[in-house]
Amino acid sequence: MQMRSVPGRQSGIDTGSGTGAGSRHMKGGEADKVQTTALRKRIWGWFFFDWAQQPYATLGLTFIFAPYFAAVATDALVAQGTSLGDAKVDAQNLWSSAQTIAGLIIAFSAPFLGAWADASGRKRPWILAFSMMAVLCAGMLWTLTPDGGNLMLALTLFWVGFVFSEAAFNLNNAFLPDLGTAEQIGRISGGATAFGYWGGVLSLFAMLIFFAENESGTTLVGIAPVFGLDPEAREGTRFVGPFIALWLAIFLIPFVLWTRENPAINRKRPRFRQVLAELWSSIRRVSGEPSTRAFLLASLFYRDALTALYAYGGIYARQVLDWQTIQIGVFGIIAAIAAAILSWVGGIADQRLGPKPVITFSIWMMLGVGSIIVGMSREAIFGFALPEGSNLPDILFYFCGAAIGGAGGALYSASRSMMVRHTRPENAAESFGLFAFAGKATAFLAPALITVFGVITNSNQLAFLPVIFLFIIGLFLLRYVHPDGERAV
Repeated sequence: MQMRSVPGRQSGIDTGSGTGAGSRHMKGGEADKVQTTALRKRIWGWFFFDWAQQPYATLGLTFIFAPYFAAVATDALVAQGTSLGDAKVDAQNLWSSAQTIAGLIIAFSAPFLGAWADASGRKRPWILAFSMMAVLCAGMLWTLTPDGGNLMLALTLFWVGFVFSEAAFNLNNAFLPDLGTAEQIGRISGGATAFGYWGGVLSLFAMLIFFAENESGTTLVGIAPVFGLDPEAREGTRFVGPFIALWLAIFLIPFVLWTRENPAINRKRPRFRQVLAELWSSIRRVSGEPSTRAFLLASLFYRDALTALYAYGGIYARQVLDWQTIQIGVFGIIAAIAAAILSWVGGIADQRLGPKPVITFSIWMMLGVGSIIVGMSREAIFGFALPEGSNLPDILFYFCGAAIGGAGGALYSASRSMMVRHTRPENAAESFGLFAFAGKATAFLAPALITVFGVITNSNQLAFLPVIFLFIIGLFLLRYVHPDGERAV
């Protein structure tokens, strides 16, 4: 792909008709051409941030590192005398507990960071600093050896890096209102999400073809891991950490070169008390805006549930269906391709119908997926016994992967677009900080409930029941959200 390509040709986005919210149509002349080119490059730089960051989620959170961590933790617990069944549940609970803590940190820091970025007029320095911290943490995931060495260190590094990665991503979202007109935002958001998922697909292909080994020590195409990595020490799979770090560092370059701050915003050095006062004022204002309040509350629940599906999809495949790394990786490719395609389609639907119908449809798809996950095991589906060796659970879960990736991508993209409809341009970072808070304020809830249900039921499947409940709550609250946002109210 040519980085100087017109986004409208690549992702269906008409970027030549505005420079931001309230912009006017450009006319002929050299100055207008320069301005149009600058806008297109700015959008592409913003697109590349999604591309650069996606492997932290695709390879780390879901399909490579998380299942590897679960397998290593399970083996370590068995070696300590825990039964295999209990060890699988305990390993999942260990992961969910760490995610709970990380979610709380993200939730309570995001609004303040957004308010500070708005008050200072600068987001880029924070985004770059947080991204570099994520690079360092990801690179050190190499230290998790198959014998359980550095298990807790690797767990800590992954989630610390995840916190920094999410902080950067939340601030990057605040550029969205300046990238197009109100009519274009949904399609731009969907295009960026789709572009990011294609990055996830490519990175996953690369890991499976060249690095991640199966039980026989070969990759998806039957070769040993490249660069002389030792399959006996699982060095191919462990390379996922340095791979994520290199990917993020390299593909962050277009963002650094092309995506700039809005020059109309004054830069200053805010005071701590001033930022807190402005943040508190915004929270009070939002509490008095019915549509914004309902949307943030709805997203608080359904995005928490979606994150849980992303975080535990690979672990579920490993612990319940006994899939190995390569099979989980193929599952991830299917999910990522579906996400890329349906995020783009969702962006088109968003532009034509608005984000609310896209969000509603996506949640219904997630409810179907959650029901299958809870009712399925290797031996039975919804209580109906399966013949020994049946492939039906595998086939169904591949479909679930496509639904999780596709509907999940469209759900997040449309939610980001809906937030723009509830955002004041002068407080974009602060508003998206509250958006991040809504997505993470109860981030402890899904992992904590999964942990509790896992302990009570001692079942990896029934532990997912809370995810269904959270989607239902979000769907109910969405009824009170105005399709065109608070300004329409």
